[in-house]
Amino acid sequence: MCKDCGCSITDHHHKENPALKDRKTVSVITKILDRNDRQAESNRAHFDSHGILAVNLMSSPGAGKTTLLEKTIDLLPEGIKIGVIEGDLETNRDAERIRAKGVPAYQITTGQACHLDAFMVHQGIHHLPLSQLDIVFVENVGNLVCPASYDIGTHINVVLLSVPEGDDKPAKYPVMFRSADLLLITKTDLLPYFDFSVEKAVEEARRLNPKVDVLTVSTKTGEGMEDWIKYLQLKSALRKTSVSR
Repeated sequence: MCKDCGCSITDHHHKENPALKDRKTVSVITKILDRNDRQAESNRAHFDSHGILAVNLMSSPGAGKTTLLEKTIDLLPEGIKIGVIEGDLETNRDAERIRAKGVPAYQITTGQACHLDAFMVHQGIHHLPLSQLDIVFVENVGNLVCPASYDIGTHINVVLLSVPEGDDKPAKYPVMFRSADLLLITKTDLLPYFDFSVEKAVEEARRLNPKVDVLTVSTKTGEGMEDWIKYLQLKSALRKTSVSR
């Protein structure tokens, strides 16, 4: 866990951690989260002022976030313009992949931090042409723990769960799946080769979060991608309608 934000000692990681009994420690963590939440509200207002749908993509490393974005760029109708804020510990490789598709992307390298926070996203906002965009994706740092604890100012949380990871991840990482608006089960073309039950994964996720939407996709075969695109179009249209009232 990162050393900078206090996420290694918050109660959802170590419920019996002695540091949580220290008033100064708790006070510092509370101030960090309060400041982050205020900035998150500012970020959301910034997106709203442009009628933009902001989507937080979260998953473990290798679940396919960047590949999903590449395929999404290929499939979205021309009238829908997107931008991307990329989060990684090091390198600009993901942002370069997105820019190669002709889409504006800003890379945030976090160093030791295992998640993005609202201040990092605020920095990225000012490097995107918001007046020209309909959807902004924030590709969070690959991690099934810390990103779920930080509101970064987006409108919906999309959690990817890839078939090779196993269907037990919702049960093992409940904080992440409780925060999801959409569970996206990815790499379904690999189902014949892994002991993965879509039904079990969905059941576990909905036990934690009864209202979560679920889609299954394969960026390799294209299965489910049409439903994903329709989901984005619907959410984007609803966002524009809600802010125009």
